[in-house]
Amino acid sequence: MIKEEFPLKKVCLICAKGTIEDVYATLVMGNGAVMEGIETKIFFTFFGLDAITKKQMNSLHTGTVGNPAMRMPGGLPFPSILGMLPGVEAGVSAMMKSQMGALDIPPVKEFLEMIEAGGGEIYACKLAMDMFKLKKEDLWEGVKDVLTVGDFYEKCGGLQTQIIFT
Repeated sequence: MIKEEFPLKKVCLICAKGTIEDVYATLVMGNGAVMEGIETKIFFTFFGLDAITKKQMNSLHTGTVGNPAMRMPGGLPFPSILGMLPGVEAGVSAMMKSQMGALDIPPVKEFLEMIEAGGGEIYACKLAMDMFKLKKEDLWEGVKDVLTVGDFYEKCGGLQTQIIFT
């Protein structure tokens, strides 16, 4: 039997959440695809827009309430109720950013620049932009365009495309 291989040629990522862990999952996967020579397009929608909004991109936080995977130092589960206390979310977010810095993980803007320099394309969702009353000038300058979801899917067309929703 002859085995046919269909290598992945294009990946389209959709980032709809604005927490550090969700945005960085998108950026890591997007950068990895670019580094592998895979055509990469990233669509930021709803709260994912925070990652490409100039005023928000450096102020992302970790979700501390309702995150069952969150652990305290030592591996104990993080009691979700603690996330409601003043300063806890900011402290956890600062700790996460510090750990990422120690691993030399770039800040959001630098990650976006790396993806763009590698040929990746960054898009914003028109519906979310309208909902949050944002204009293109509110976005990081590397955003290629503001598109409807239909326009983005059209750019993702093709049989060897993987669409990933984060």
